[in-house]
Amino acid sequence: MMKKLLSIVLTVLVGLNACVQTKKDSEIQGSVFYLGTYTEGESEGIYKYLLDDEGVIQAKGLMAKADNPSYLAFSKDRKVLFAVDEVNRDSTGEVRSYSVGEDTLQLISVTSSGGAHPCHISVSDDGQIVVANYTGGNLGWLSATKDGLLSNLLSVTQHEGSGPTDRQLVPHAHSAWFVGDEVISCDLGTDELWIYDKLFNLKQKVAMTPGAGPRHLCAHPNGEWLYVVNELNNTVTRVAMEGGQWEAAESISTLPDDFEGDSFCADIHISSDGRFVYASNRGHNSIAIFSVGAVGDLSLLANESVRGDHPRNFVLSPDEKFLLVANKNTQNIVVFNRNAETGLLTFVSEINALSPVCILFE
Repeated sequence: MMKKLLSIVLTVLVGLNACVQTKKDSEIQGSVFYLGTYTEGESEGIYKYLLDDEGVIQAKGLMAKADNPSYLAFSKDRKVLFAVDEVNRDSTGEVRSYSVGEDTLQLISVTSSGGAHPCHISVSDDGQIVVANYTGGNLGWLSATKDGLLSNLLSVTQHEGSGPTDRQLVPHAHSAWFVGDEVISCDLGTDELWIYDKLFNLKQKVAMTPGAGPRHLCAHPNGEWLYVVNELNNTVTRVAMEGGQWEAAESISTLPDDFEGDSFCADIHISSDGRFVYASNRGHNSIAIFSVGAVGDLSLLANESVRGDHPRNFVLSPDEKFLLVANKNTQNIVVFNRNAETGLLTFVSEINALSPVCILFE
């Protein structure tokens, strides 16, 4: 009788333990993200990670081998991942598309980017694709089917011009973004925003401060303000819609007043409520945190150390509870908790990662 009772108790305990374990497993479920890297060192391509609800990252492994997949983008339905190969093969790089599986990225197609060293890719909701080719100084225009099959190049738009510094002897298209019915490209070499319609026609150019080196941008939710991060002079410039045209407005430094040394901006993002803008500094190695004023003007609130060297891309988690930074030189990804009311950041965790460049949440 006693043995039978003991057996029943053990069975119950095992069942309870299984329930607890199942609960623990479900609790660690979080947000999946993919990491684009540079592959001159030990990295082999695109990796997968999981960010749990406490801000801790788990590595899930290599998903696809590729050469310098330095920037990533998703299709609207998140079933296809697009990546650039930031290389120069006979004066062109490549674009790849992958179907997204449970634990795999399956290659669908590969095509030319239209210029050397593609460093940025954007995908519209209807499958149009624009690629910024840094060394080529141009934009490659493509499209993709719903299943992710890439077209051949539809067009290549060559930028022209230069800037006052030795980094600006020729055009350097550094990014291109779908903003409303337009495509807006930041050209570091010419100190301009190049603005196109979706038929590849140039509509307008916006001149930035000479020597600024515009690199990336983000758009305010109201659709009337853009914030452009300038790599070379470490500023963010507000660009405002006035009378149907974009016009450069005021600029603000991303660095504290007492900083001395070399630093270069990399990336910029805005919170979905439009209240805070964040920009990364390579050299000062910080995230600059700005509040957005009533007319779109920025005020520097703080500079948060990234706990590493050479922060490239950074990103807000889907719920905007966390901000993740990819530090290329120290090969780590750092997670910060983001206070939605103050905009400020608090360190949570970090993980080693091979030559991290671009973080893309699923």
